[in-house]
Amino acid sequence: MTDTQKSAKSTTGKASKGFTDEERAAMRERAQELKAAARRGPRAGKADGESAVLAKIAEMPEPDRAMAERLHAIIKASAPALSPRTWYGMPAYAKDGNVVCFFQSAQKFNTRYATFGFSDKANLDEGTMWPTAFALKELTAADEARIGALVKKAVS
Repeated sequence: MTDTQKSAKSTTGKASKGFTDEERAAMRERAQELKAAARRGPRAGKADGESAVLAKIAEMPEPDRAMAERLHAIIKASAPALSPRTWYGMPAYAKDGNVVCFFQSAQKFNTRYATFGFSDKANLDEGTMWPTAFALKELTAADEARIGALVKKAVS
């Protein structure tokens, strides 16, 4: 190997293992979502997406299920124009076909907290730096109010 060639090893000397099992599963789910959307065609409605989201939420273990159910209600109340859909196997909410926000359970990628996040399509720009994802251990009334306000701003 010449000096200009790089090995497959990282700087720590360990070989890269690539994607985790959880990441590969999420990519497979996304591929299935795209195939299902293509089969349904442009007539697929909000009801199809909502039933898929509710099914994903129902599969979640507690306490993520309770948080996801509450977030679903907050998002529907704060931004009724958003369409529920799954995105990489996660509940997500889209405007004009583009995901604006999503919920990722802690169990999805074996993390210590669930995540509520926004895509780059969300209108949250504020100055030169702003948050796009929030770690959730539980939802308080103050958290719910803040999320509702952020979702409203994201779709404005």
